[in-house]
Amino acid sequence: MTPAERRASAALASLFALRMLGLFLVLPVFALEAAHYPGGDNPAKVGLALGIYGLMQALLQIPLGAASDRWGRKRVIASGLLVFALGSVIAATAQSLDGLLLGRAVQGAGAISAAISALLADLTRSEVRTKAMALVGISIAASFALSLLIAPTLTHAIGLKGIFIVTGVLAVAGVAAILWIVPAEPQRHQAPATAANLAAVLRAPQLLRLDWGVFALHAVQVAMWLGVPKLLEHAGLPRAQHWHVYLPALVASVLLLGGVLFRLERKGHIKGVMVFAIALLLLVQLGLAWAAAAQAGVVALGILLFAFFLAFNALEASQPSLASKLAEPAQRGSALGVFNTAQSLGVFVGGAVGGLLLNSGGAGLLYAACAGVLALWLLVVRGLDLSLAQH
Repeated sequence: MTPAERRASAALASLFALRMLGLFLVLPVFALEAAHYPGGDNPAKVGLALGIYGLMQALLQIPLGAASDRWGRKRVIASGLLVFALGSVIAATAQSLDGLLLGRAVQGAGAISAAISALLADLTRSEVRTKAMALVGISIAASFALSLLIAPTLTHAIGLKGIFIVTGVLAVAGVAAILWIVPAEPQRHQAPATAANLAAVLRAPQLLRLDWGVFALHAVQVAMWLGVPKLLEHAGLPRAQHWHVYLPALVASVLLLGGVLFRLERKGHIKGVMVFAIALLLLVQLGLAWAAAAQAGVVALGILLFAFFLAFNALEASQPSLASKLAEPAQRGSALGVFNTAQSLGVFVGGAVGGLLLNSGGAGLLYAACAGVLALWLLVVRGLDLSLAQH
């Protein structure tokens, strides 16, 4: 990477991590903390307040991605960060569950993931784009692991209101970063016919295969984590020590990924990497189903989580890059808008449906369903044709 590419990749990966922290940081504590608010005794409404972030993201990714094609990436990203900060203020000052729900909805309305992905694609060459997207994928995985690690302690120290204040301050800092740290966006062909661009994107079978993939990946990610903490507790590891498993598994997976993925991409094996990673995720779900039935120990769970992070990071790195390459340059924002909409829907569906499955059939049914989704993904990815990728 050139210095400008490194600076752009690091800054935009940090912004992506911030967006996911808005979702992940409250996951381990939201249900418990929301119960203290008026209206918090309604589990269905608590679930809606938690999940509406992903739903709003899904609704707005496409129009804001298309807007970034027309009016510029940085303008849309900075505006979205300010909307996110406003939602954080609303949530931090909420006096009821309805106020929390409104704050989470406004946070989600700052749906800038597509614009960030498009800007990253604009600022990097094709041959290093997967490396840049890998930083984004790793930042997402790291923010997920970090949230599991620090959320309970942070909530104890500053409360749920304090967490929302922290995310709001970080969003404002992100505006400064996008304006003054990220390199200037290049000139590109303007696309005034955004409806036509969107229609073309929705008719592109190769892009739709990637959209299904990112939906499946994030649905499985959120759903499987509904049961993982309990598996670790049943293995004898107290909740405060779960990071003893998460952190080594994440670090080891990143080290292995960094040494393997980019070499394989340069040799033209990126589709093979994807197929391997999806199959590995499927085996992880089957392994977790076995772990739940057999009450497996911490070591076995650690190995499964290492395999999960390895596969998850590889797919997080490769799929956005491929989406940006398969899309026509003038339609890149629209294409990544659809892609990130699918991701947000995966988060929403994974939490909502995963919770229903866990409640009705236990961990075995949950992980069997995740394995079924991944098996379908293996069939979908077989038809992926990367010869059409744009440079």
